[in-house]
Amino acid sequence: MFFSDWFGLLRVVIVGVLAYLSLVFLLRISGKRTLSKMNAFDLIVTVALGSTLATVLLSKDIALAEGVAAFTLLIGLQYVITWLSVRSRHMSNLVKAEPTLLFSGGRFLHDALRRERVTEDEVRAAIRSQGVPDMESVAAVILETDGGMTVLHSRDGQALTSLKGVSRRGE
Repeated sequence: MFFSDWFGLLRVVIVGVLAYLSLVFLLRISGKRTLSKMNAFDLIVTVALGSTLATVLLSKDIALAEGVAAFTLLIGLQYVITWLSVRSRHMSNLVKAEPTLLFSGGRFLHDALRRERVTEDEVRAAIRSQGVPDMESVAAVILETDGGMTVLHSRDGQALTSLKGVSRRGE
């Protein structure tokens, strides 16, 4: 139960080091996008990579070469999908959510809050985390594609040109 044999431990150490080095190598050659702030698509790939690494480490039925092939497949598919999403608006819309306006013009956009399952308190917390003392100095709060919230400060007469591409449903 606590110890089978030395060979099992040695296998985990050797396969673990080689699988880890292979994964790091593949992540480095795949580019920064693989390790960027995650949207849902990136999270799925990251979880799959972690699951694959655990399976390769702990399952005697999976050879190291099979694990490296799985790493390569997952990272390769992510690379292809992200490459296509940069070049095709349709593919980008399939893979990524669009940012959503949650607060604008001094008021909460309740339809957007409900649709995105975000509370007013969470928006206020995002505003406070930016060191903003009052709601009147906030022009807009956007729920970004990675789940983070961006707080835009208001300035008199300044247009909010950074809101291009942000969903304004419920405004």
